[in-house]
Amino acid sequence: MTTPTETTGSAAEAQPDAAPVEAPSKKIQGRSPGRIAWDRLKRDKVALAGGIVVILLILAAIFAPVLTSLFGHPVDEPHPDQINPDLGLPKGAYGGISGDFLFGVDPTFGRDVFSRILYGARISLTVAFLAAGVSVVIGVLMGIAAGYFGGWVDSVISRVMDVLLAFPQLLFSIALVSVMPNSLLGLTGSGVRMAILVLVIGFFGWPYIGRIVRGQALSMREREFVDAARSLGAGSVHILLRELLPNLVAPILVYATLIIPTNILSEAALSFLGAGVKPPTPSWGQMLSDATKIYQVDPTYMIVPGLAIFITVLAFNLFGDGLRDALDPKGN
Repeated sequence: MTTPTETTGSAAEAQPDAAPVEAPSKKIQGRSPGRIAWDRLKRDKVALAGGIVVILLILAAIFAPVLTSLFGHPVDEPHPDQINPDLGLPKGAYGGISGDFLFGVDPTFGRDVFSRILYGARISLTVAFLAAGVSVVIGVLMGIAAGYFGGWVDSVISRVMDVLLAFPQLLFSIALVSVMPNSLLGLTGSGVRMAILVLVIGFFGWPYIGRIVRGQALSMREREFVDAARSLGAGSVHILLRELLPNLVAPILVYATLIIPTNILSEAALSFLGAGVKPPTPSWGQMLSDATKIYQVDPTYMIVPGLAIFITVLAFNLFGDGLRDALDPKGN
C-alpha cells in the first residue's frame, strides 16, 4: 500500500525538469531622422574634421580679442622697429615670423598679422553668415511659392532668377559702394560697407537656393500628404508652412552650409577690388590686395591670408558635402 508521502514524491520525480527562464529580449527602439543623420555623419571622418575646423574658426573669430591679448598684439598697433628702414620689409626671414609675431608683420606699418587674421575672420564669417541668411530667406519664400502655385507665378519668379543669375554682381557692388554715403541708418565707415556686402551678396545669391526649393516644391505638391491637407480644408498658407516647408529643411540646411564658403570668396574678392570694408579694418581680401605689391620679395604676407581663405572654404565644403550625404534619405 502506498502512503500519500510516497505518492507525492513519485509524482514530483516523474515531472520533467522546468524549462530555463529565457532572458528578456532587447527592446528594439526606433531612430529619429535626426539620429539616423547623426550616425551617418559620425562615420564620415572627413566631414567631421571639416566641422571641427569650422567650429574652431568660429570660436577664434568670436574670441579674437582674447586670443590677441594672449598670443598677439593690438590689431592696429604699428611696430616700426620690426621693419627694415632700408628695404621697407619686415626684419628676419618669412615676413618677420617669430615667437612674438606668430604670423609675422605687415610690411607697411609692422602690424601683427596674427591679430589681423583673427579680426579678418570676424569680417568674413559675419558677412558670409548674414548674406547666407538673406539668401535662404528670400530663396525659400520665392522658390516654394513658384513651385507650389506654378502658372504665371512660377514664370515670373523663374525669369527674375534668370536675370539675377546673369547680372554682373561684382560691377554692381563696386558701383554701389562708390555712391553710398559714409553714414547710413546709424552705421558708419566699415559698418556701411559690411551692410552693403551682406545685402548685395545675399540678394544675388538667393536664386541658387530658390531653384533648388522650387524643384523640391514641384515634386511635393502632388504628394498624398498635400492632397490630404487640401481635402481637410487647409489653405495655401497652411500647406506651404506646415506641410511643404518642414520637408524642405534638409535641402535648405545643406545648401546653407554650401553657400557660406561661396560668400566668403565673394567678400574676399570684393575686398580685394576695394569694395569691401575700409582700412584699417582688417579683411583677408584686403590683405591679399596689399600683398600684390610686395609678394615677390615678401611672399609670406600673401601666403598667410591665402591659406586662411583656403582652409576656411575647404572646411565648409567638406562639412557641407558630409551633411548632404547624411541627410540623404536614400543613403545607407
